Amino acid sequence: MVDRMLGKLARRGPDHSGSFSDGPVAMGHQRLAVIDLSEHSNQPMIDNELGLSIVFNGAIYNFPELRKQLQNMGYEFFSQGDTETILKAYAAWGEACVEHLHGMFAFAIWDMRKQTLFLARDRLGIKPLYFSRDGGRFCFASNTQALLAAGSIDTTIDPAGLHHQLTLHGVIPAPRTILKGVSKLAPATTLTIQPDGHEQRRTYWEPQARRPAAPWSEQAWCDAIKLALQQAVGKRLVVADVPVGILLSGGLDSSLLVALLAEAGVSDIHTFSIGFEDIGSERGSEFEYSDQVAKQFATHHRKIHIPNDKVLACLPDAVANMAEPMVGQDAVAFYLLAEQVAKQVKVVQSGQGADELFGGYFWYPLMAREQHGSDVERFARHYFDRDHEEYLQTVASAYRGEDYSRKTVATLLGAPGADSFMDKVLRMDVTTLVVDDPVKRVDNMTMAWGLEARVPFLDPELVELALQMPPELKLKGGGKYPLKRIARGLLPDPVIDRPKGYFPMPALKYLRGSFLEFMREILHSDACRNRGLLEPTYVNKLLASPEQHFTRIKGSKLWHLALLELWLQLNVDSV
Repeated sequence: MVDRMLGKLARRGPDHSGSFSDGPVAMGHQRLAVIDLSEHSNQPMIDNELGLSIVFNGAIYNFPELRKQLQNMGYEFFSQGDTETILKAYAAWGEACVEHLHGMFAFAIWDMRKQTLFLARDRLGIKPLYFSRDGGRFCFASNTQALLAAGSIDTTIDPAGLHHQLTLHGVIPAPRTILKGVSKLAPATTLTIQPDGHEQRRTYWEPQARRPAAPWSEQAWCDAIKLALQQAVGKRLVVADVPVGILLSGGLDSSLLVALLAEAGVSDIHTFSIGFEDIGSERGSEFEYSDQVAKQFATHHRKIHIPNDKVLACLPDAVANMAEPMVGQDAVAFYLLAEQVAKQVKVVQSGQGADELFGGYFWYPLMAREQHGSDVERFARHYFDRDHEEYLQTVASAYRGEDYSRKTVATLLGAPGADSFMDKVLRMDVTTLVVDDPVKRVDNMTMAWGLEARVPFLDPELVELALQMPPELKLKGGGKYPLKRIARGLLPDPVIDRPKGYFPMPALKYLRGSFLEFMREILHSDACRNRGLLEPTYVNKLLASPEQHFTRIKGSKLWHLALLELWLQLNVDSV
C-alpha cells in the first residue's frame, strides 16, 4: 500500500524514495533535496536513540538557531538538515515543538515507545496534509491522489464541500474536501493519535486583527512592514543548499521581492515570467512590466511564451496533479511555468498572499463601502460565485441542501479578535481562503515538477503585523498602499502605478474554439451524465453562451463546472 501511495507522490519528491514500518505504522517519503543534500537527511528519518521517526515536507527557516539551542540542551545530531531538528524539537518540547518552528511544514512523527502518531501543519497551511479514516485504518499524505491509491476511500461527493467548491471558487475550508472520505488538517493545527485510536486536535496559532494600544503613524507602519518583509525574503533565501529563483509575474508583489533581494546585495538573481496568447482585448502576458524589472536589476531572466494549443494539450495533466479541483485559471499557468523553471532551479520565491494581506483585489473597496446587511451578506454580495438560489439550479436534486457556504463564512467572520468588518474579511482571507486558493495552487503546480515555492508575504510575523494595520491604510490609493509606498524609488513607477493585474490566461476565461469544444465534451460525456452531479439544463445554458456567465470576481462559470467534472474523471473515476 505504501508503495502505491509513494507512486502518486514521486513527482513531488524525485530525489529519493524511502519507507519504514514499526508495528501498526508504515510511513513512506519522496524527497526533494533542498537542505543538506546528503543521504543523512533522507526520509523517513529514524532516530533509534530517541525512539522517533519522521516524514516531513517543507522547510524550517530557523533550523540553524534551533539546532544550536537543542545542542546546548544536550542533543547530538547526525545530519546537517532541518528534518532532524524537528525530531529533536519534538523530543524536547513534545507537541509544543510547532511553536518553535518558523517555516512551511507538514509532518508526521511516530513515537515508537509511546505508540503515538503526531501530525502538524504550518501556521498558514502552505504545505498540505490530507488524511482519511476507514474503520481502524488511518492514512495521511501530501495529496488526495496518494490517499486514493491506498484504496477503500469513500469517494462520495460531500454536499458541504460541493457547495463551497461552487460558491467560494474552489475553496473548501478544512477539514472538508470535495470527497466524504478525504479530510485535511487545518492550518496551525496538530493532531495526535493515541494507541487506542483516540484523536486530539490543537490549534496553536490564532492571529488577531486588532489595532495596537497606541496609534502608529503611516510612516511607522510602512517602515515596520518593509523591515518584516525584508526579513521574510532574507530567511527564505539563506536556508537552501541550491539556487533560489523568483517567479516574476510583472506585478507589484513579485517585483518587490526582486527589488528587496537586490537591495540586500544579492546579485545573482534568476527570474522567470510566463505569457499566453491574447484573446480580444484581454492580454495574455505582463512581459511589458516584468521586462522593466528584469532590466533594472540585471537579473538572469527567462521569458516563457505558451501557445494556446500547448495549454489545451497540458490541461488534463495539470488537473491530474491538483490535490483538489482548483478553478483559478493561473493554476494551469503555474503548472506550465514550473515545468520550465524546474529545469533551472529547485527553489523559487513567489508573491502569493500580498493581495489578501494588503487589500489588493477590486472587491475589497466594494465590500468596505457596503453599509447594509450582516457581515456575511456584505461579503457574499461581492465574492460568492453564485447565490444559493443559483446553486440549487446548478446541481442535481440529490445534492440540493442547505446554504453551507453562508454558514461557514458567517462563522469565520464572527470569530473574536477583529476590530472591524474589513479586519474580519482580511483575516479570514489570509488564514483560510488564501490557503485553499492561491497557496494550494502554487504548491501543487510547482511540486508537480519537483520545484519548491516559498511565499515571503505569508511569513507569520509579517502576517501578524499586517493584520493589525488599519484596513483603510491598506485600501488607500486603490489597495496595497503600504507596498506601493515601500516600492517607490525601488521599482519603475509604471510597475507600481499600473492597474491591478491577474496571472492572465485568457483561453480559460473566454472559452472559444477548441477550448469550448473540450469543455463541451467533458460536460456531455457519459461519465458526467452517469455521475448525475450537475443539472443538465443549467449546463446547457452555460454552453449556449459561455462568455455571458461570469462570477462576481470575473471567473468563467462554465470553466468551474468543467474543471470539477474533469478532476473527478481523472482522479476519482480512474481509481
